[in-house]
Amino acid sequence: MRDLAIRNTHATVVTINGLDATDSNGDVVVLDESAITAEETRLQAVYDSQEYARKRKAEYDQLNQFEMQFDDKENSTTTWVDKINEIKGRHPK
Repeated sequence: MRDLAIRNTHATVVTINGLDATDSNGDVVVLDESAITAEETRLQAVYDSQEYARKRKAEYDQLNQFEMQFDDKENSTTTWVDKINEIKGRHPK
């Protein structure tokens, strides 16, 4: 995440090697650690806020949703909707 934070806060950086960063000319870019830390905090907050979505997706991927939808249409059932609502209930926004 630090590399992304550096790239987001220092537009001229093209290479990051450990604690050093360089621009397209190979010159060292002086890094603003407070800006990097703030950006890392922001990126982590965005990642954390999407935890529910990652958990839902993991469960959705295990379902054969097209078949469930087809079967529901053919049988006048709500199995697919029920399962989706169950997953959403376990992992609310």
